[in-house]
Amino acid sequence: MIFTVLLTEDAAADLKDIYTYISEHDSANNAEYVLDEIEKKFVSLSELPERGAYPKELIALGIRDYREVFFKPYRLIYRIVEANVYVYLIADGRRDMQTLLQRRLLGM
Repeated sequence: MIFTVLLTEDAAADLKDIYTYISEHDSANNAEYVLDEIEKKFVSLSELPERGAYPKELIALGIRDYREVFFKPYRLIYRIVEANVYVYLIADGRRDMQTLLQRRLLGM
């Protein structure tokens, strides 16, 4: 079964911010490379979304609705709903992920 991968507005903004940051602080070529690698993760999610791990910050709260895959240092947090994969967050894993996940996913 092929799943449809959809980005939330927040995740699309995350992707744009990552691209802009890398372009401005490194190079446009490296920004394109990172974008291409993240897009490869989207393709892999369309084929086998169940392979992702549960984010440890959410497991600690007893939440198993979300999964994640990595393109280090980036973490892609998503949820599977029927035949769709909704990407909620694309962030550098070195950030304060506990606070970011609580704010973005749980509205805390």
